[in-house]
Amino acid sequence: MFTGLIENLGMMDSLESNRFILTVLKPSTTSILSTLSIGDSIAVDGVCLTAENLTEDGFIATVSSETLQRTNLSQKVKTTNYVNLESSLCVGSKLGGHFVTGHVDGIGSLVSCTPTNKAWELTFAAPYSRVQEWSDFIQPYLITKGSIAVNGISLTIAECDLSGTWFTIAVIPHTYTHTNLCYLKPGDLVNIEGDILGKYVEKFISKTLISKKSNINSDISSDFLVKQGYL
Repeated sequence: MFTGLIENLGMMDSLESNRFILTVLKPSTTSILSTLSIGDSIAVDGVCLTAENLTEDGFIATVSSETLQRTNLSQKVKTTNYVNLESSLCVGSKLGGHFVTGHVDGIGSLVSCTPTNKAWELTFAAPYSRVQEWSDFIQPYLITKGSIAVNGISLTIAECDLSGTWFTIAVIPHTYTHTNLCYLKPGDLVNIEGDILGKYVEKFISKTLISKKSNINSDISSDFLVKQGYL
């Protein structure tokens, strides 16, 4: 489990087709290296990976075929290989972002990046080859003011269309300059994970609707979800 608050930038290079070496940039006493051990979970651009071996300034991780297919990691070494790094959440730590699992739902593409007086506004949509994936796994969780993880960064959706074909985020200078968002160009691919709480709400509501259609009694209703703080 992660929070979406990035701790370090890193560089990702390929050792084999599914094995990568990650180098932590500007390591310090506050970097993930200070507490990193073999077997630890690390979010790499929002993808939960395991540190199999440690190097002097980073670690080595193996990526499954499913993860390579679902995320942008296989493209990293071909384009910009800057990645966002975050160590897993410790019990008792501050939760400054939102709950991020490190299980990416799909890939988005940067449409535009517009600087404003106090922030950068970035708009994302489905890549041409991933429209169906976006529709199935990302679109249901896009709501204005909702939480979303882009390349592992906990962000708030500033605006999205009613059908969920695109969304815009407003990024403050600290987040923009301390993550790999500042290196993105239109057309670049990013990893997207929807809010896990939204997924549970969808599951509860779907179960209730199915129960009603089947005339099956269910204790889960819209009123129940409101009382429990989900709606």
